[in-house]
Amino acid sequence: MPDQSVQPSPDPYDALLLLSFGGPEGPEDVVPFLENVTHGRGIPRERLKEVGRHYFLFGGVSPINAQNRELLHALRKDFSEHGLELPVYWGNRNWAPYLTDTLRELVTDGHRRVLVLATSAYASYSGCRQYRENLADALAALEGEGLPLPRVDKLRHYFNHPGFVRPMVDATLAALAELPEERRAGAHLAFTTHSIPISAADTSGPVAAHTEDGEGGAYVAEHLDVARLIADAVREETGVERPWRLVYQSRSGAPHIPWLEPDICDHLEELHGEGVPAAVMVPIGFVSDHMEVKYDLDTEATAKAAELGLPVSRASTVGADPRFAAGVRDLVLERAATERFAEGRAAAA
Repeated sequence: MPDQSVQPSPDPYDALLLLSFGGPEGPEDVVPFLENVTHGRGIPRERLKEVGRHYFLFGGVSPINAQNRELLHALRKDFSEHGLELPVYWGNRNWAPYLTDTLRELVTDGHRRVLVLATSAYASYSGCRQYRENLADALAALEGEGLPLPRVDKLRHYFNHPGFVRPMVDATLAALAELPEERRAGAHLAFTTHSIPISAADTSGPVAAHTEDGEGGAYVAEHLDVARLIADAVREETGVERPWRLVYQSRSGAPHIPWLEPDICDHLEELHGEGVPAAVMVPIGFVSDHMEVKYDLDTEATAKAAELGLPVSRASTVGADPRFAAGVRDLVLERAATERFAEGRAAAA
């Protein structure tokens, strides 16, 4: 039964759109999916088949779609249990269900004020501005079809929201417990995120007041903020001060372009050379265990650690954790209240 003691209002919004990257769901989807991802770059299909080998190792299936279905269910369940009457839809940038199709469905169902939750918690071009561009393109397509256009607003970055941070703390503690007991006390924490070109990091946005570091723009500063929050909470829980570092993974692109470093595999080599007894990889840059996590960490980095003789474990991502779903509800109500206040002031002016 919904909690009758609380009457949350999403007004003026009438729907939430879960917006994600998308991924193939079978071997025959891999190359068409990568063609969508690399649209306009003229990359030959044979090269895309080579790029897609990570997907083929997993049967051509990216875990991201199944995980988004779980998150969709978790959001609907949380909203229902807390009396938040807000339908939740799902659309992707690069695979079915496509964003344009989902927005068309929203309009057909009569929705006119839509909030968007992107499955990226941080400021960057690919994790924020590109989603805004995708939304603009999809709305332009609907306008070309003569459909009424909904107003679409994106939820703020949620990297430091407790609904995102606390599940990562517990996941880090669980990963520590997986290490050999005799190695656990000296284990280092390696917080990982997707590497991006340094130029993209530097232009990812101003460093917010709650962060302390300025290099790498908002993208790096926000990740450092989260890493610090998790490391502090783990210290409080365990009584052990653990060395930690923000490291990067999943680099792509031309080798002559500088990207954020160090790479996770290089970092593991450093730790081994320093005599560190073990490490925990904490993928704070990802909402769910999609391909960058399953291959780059669970396969590639884990193989590197085994080669070095360095015990490692990997913390799970937030995924469909009920606390994350509750955090999204909090963000929805926060934005709705802000909109009502702004509209009230405008009406009174």
